[in-house]
Amino acid sequence: MFQNPTDEEIKELLKQARVIAVVGLSDKPERDSHKVAKYLQERGYRIIPVNPKLDSVLGEKAYKKVSDIPDEINVDIVNVFRRSIDTPPVVEDSISKKPKAIWLQLGIKNDDAAKIAQDNNITIIMDRCIKIEHARLL
Repeated sequence: MFQNPTDEEIKELLKQARVIAVVGLSDKPERDSHKVAKYLQERGYRIIPVNPKLDSVLGEKAYKKVSDIPDEINVDIVNVFRRSIDTPPVVEDSISKKPKAIWLQLGIKNDDAAKIAQDNNITIIMDRCIKIEHARLL
């Protein structure tokens, strides 16, 4: 049975992380993905947009997929705003970047995605909002 990391583990992850790739980041300010990314950016994280339809968001160059992010950019967390059914390919694609964690936003859960991450020694957090958790724990 899947269980998210403890509050203490999540707090440590958020403290250590510097770069967060946001899959499905929208350039529309009213969208949750944009609000969350802007919040994180305002708190000192570097946001790397991952959206095949955009060139840039929040002043950062966007990439079509996580694996397209250049190697010199060390991705700590892959934050995912995609439907649950679409998450396993995103996790597969993210493995090459060796993130500390893959974070599926509130309402997003997928056991296959969790297994892929865990089989590759990547922490996975599901059905939680990184903005809410950051505000609560830090």
